[in-house]
Amino acid sequence: MSHRKVSSNKKASKKKSVERSVAARGYYTDSLGFLAMDSNVPGLSEVILQKLNMKSFEEYRSAVEGSDLAANFGIRTYAEMFQKMEDTYKFCAQCKKLPSRLPDPRAMRRCKRCQNIYYCSSECQRENWPVHKKFCRKLKVAAIDRLVEWLVFTGDIPFPTSPWTKPTADVKTWEDWFTMQENLEEKLDAVMASRYMGILWSNAGKPKPENSEIRESVKRLTTDFFTRPMTIGFGIDTFRVDPYNGPVTVHVVGASHIETLNIRASDYDELAKMFPGNQGLEVVMIGPEVVVMSPPLTAYGPRGKVYVSGYKGLYHVFWETLVENERAARPDLVVGFHPGFHASQGLAEGWLPTLLLLRDYNIPALFTMYSEQELKYSLQILAELDARVLGAGPFPFCSLKPEQVQSDPNKPPVSSNAYYLLFRGPTWFGSETNMRDLEEDNMD
Repeated sequence: MSHRKVSSNKKASKKKSVERSVAARGYYTDSLGFLAMDSNVPGLSEVILQKLNMKSFEEYRSAVEGSDLAANFGIRTYAEMFQKMEDTYKFCAQCKKLPSRLPDPRAMRRCKRCQNIYYCSSECQRENWPVHKKFCRKLKVAAIDRLVEWLVFTGDIPFPTSPWTKPTADVKTWEDWFTMQENLEEKLDAVMASRYMGILWSNAGKPKPENSEIRESVKRLTTDFFTRPMTIGFGIDTFRVDPYNGPVTVHVVGASHIETLNIRASDYDELAKMFPGNQGLEVVMIGPEVVVMSPPLTAYGPRGKVYVSGYKGLYHVFWETLVENERAARPDLVVGFHPGFHASQGLAEGWLPTLLLLRDYNIPALFTMYSEQELKYSLQILAELDARVLGAGPFPFCSLKPEQVQSDPNKPPVSSNAYYLLFRGPTWFGSETNMRDLEEDNMD
């Protein structure tokens, strides 16, 4: 997707032109998201910035990157916090009008079934129903999860987990994983009875769902929290990387503030529980949007634990600067969460050097996608690059939390890590794919 041009309207203020150009340049994925929002709902990005008590996208980036840690979001109460979040979803799903563009902003009404999307009039709601009825049930789930997700930030989700009692090969689905959790119902009860769960529904400004619905939401958000370490573990197991024979290094390429903002040292500890007795696991987040983190290790980390580090920059630069100079370990596995390299702009400016590097150095790689269409385009690109694809399809440990398109809610919700692909080396390494050969290749 090409950059949007700055408006040539001479009457537009210089300030707005500058802000638009800032949002459009560079590798920032959220800048493209802001532009997409405004293309669907004109003015929605301004509403979001206003609710964050910010004046520009540049100020938003500064807060995300940690340069302005003292950012004042102007939130005084829990009720105000939830209301501001809800306001960013408040526009007519049919005509796309914001409340501020109505004669009476209070005329905006919410769908009583899903408690998620809004209409400016009964006429718009009737016109939109043939489309909305296809997604109303899923959007109700998304609305519940959007609120309950706050408990991830308060630390109530996920509940404590234990070392795996089954081999990784025997854990094939989330249901298998949940059956390993001792006293699961008691753990869910504790989340349901937590202080912040009470605060949530006292201030959410919406009817409280049934307890059974909230309970299922907690489980979905638990899968959303663990889907990334589970993806890495899946890659380690599938490529037969042996974490018991020696330390393992995993590079997460294309990482952004989504993976690194407010990250805790324990967020990937499920990997240590997946491989108890490991010789040390390091997960290095690499990307131009990475929020400042601990630097990569120059020596092996502690046994039986997971060390999370980061590098702000493009992957091929990281490789040339640190890996080739032995200031960071060469990876046993490279993972990319929703890299989006199927978009021509991202491929030309950032992903092509990375994909060629992974191919030419014969590094095991696992990438995830939101949709089957994204997977299809990604496979086409890898085929054009003569990369040897070893497997692809629906991912068994995708997040079960539905993600709605904020500026266009009547689109099918998607799930994080819904699809995956595996590749290693170029196609001329051999025309036949045999996963048994991966173990021998990995020992070379």
